[in-house]
Amino acid sequence: MSADLAIVAVAVVTALAAALPGAVLVLRRLALVSDAISHAILPGIVLAFFVTRDLNSPWLLLAAAATGLLTVVLIETVSRSGLVGEDAAIGLVFSALFSLGVILVSKGAAGVHLDTDAVLLGQLALVPFDELVVGGVNLGPRALWSMGIILLVNGAVVVFSYKELKLAIVDSGQAKLLGLSPTFVHYAAMALVSVTAVGAFQAVGSILVVALMVAPPATAYLVARRFSAMLWASAGFAVTASLAGVAVAFAADVSIAGAMATAAGVQFVGVFLLTPRGGLLAQMRRRQRQRLEFAARMLVVHLAHHEGRPEAEVENRPEALHRHLKWSSHFVQRVVRHASVQGLARNAGGLLELTEVGRHLAHQLIAEGPPRPRR
Repeated sequence: MSADLAIVAVAVVTALAAALPGAVLVLRRLALVSDAISHAILPGIVLAFFVTRDLNSPWLLLAAAATGLLTVVLIETVSRSGLVGEDAAIGLVFSALFSLGVILVSKGAAGVHLDTDAVLLGQLALVPFDELVVGGVNLGPRALWSMGIILLVNGAVVVFSYKELKLAIVDSGQAKLLGLSPTFVHYAAMALVSVTAVGAFQAVGSILVVALMVAPPATAYLVARRFSAMLWASAGFAVTASLAGVAVAFAADVSIAGAMATAAGVQFVGVFLLTPRGGLLAQMRRRQRQRLEFAARMLVVHLAHHEGRPEAEVENRPEALHRHLKWSSHFVQRVVRHASVQGLARNAGGLLELTEVGRHLAHQLIAEGPPRPRR
């Protein structure tokens, strides 16, 4: 396997492995907990390294998972005390544990490829040179095997616990009635997040793994309406973000992990703006359309009040609407055009006249009167 192909493979597998537990976190509104865990597991990794003196030891994964669960327990303990909010509890716990980890790294693990730069930013470009050799046989990049196993574990948990995950996310009360434990599901998800985060250290670092764990599922959340669809969409967005990031990094000679995270962010912004059903631009167009609809109703009522009266020659002209309805000239033109397209009014030589449809709507609105405030 060539070095470039190895980097691409590790990037894709890492993004997929992070997206699966990330989808659960986003649905449960726990995205900030992923940030806390990815930072707070650092002291557990460092302490395990001090004991084993081996960066490839499985004890690092176990220590990371244990520290991640400890982080969740501490956050819930502090937040349930009622003295501080959940957001403050997350900030307090993860900053304290992460700071402890940085101190341990700088004092006892410097110079052994467990320095702060590797932990924070990752070394995806060096992945092809760390190969797994078993019995004299080169099996390829070690990170590809470790992240591949984590991806298989995450996928197996999602597949075989799909109903339990879905029920615990949608209705925890119903899950309890059926004999399931939402608390167990919660901690199992946190354990997957912990293991995935430490496995991704070598590839993307503790900071950027948060982007890969949150951005693709958050993007999928904007377009998917079912849990299964969100899982598939999260995987798809994770793959496209990783491939685009690697391509940009190769072309511009920049950080691969940073390019991947940036691509994931750009992807989210694009969907956030452009998705037809709930994107920001679609919402803006919908609000503008609603504003025009409401203004057209005001227009027909205004025309009906003056219709058939002597002042109609003055009051029912477009230039008079700016004075009476406090509309700008541009907005008056838009409303008149909209009312004309809807068949509510027409411009007859500079004088606005109601159509039969507009007259019927105006009488109906006048009979209903202004909307009453809700009690």
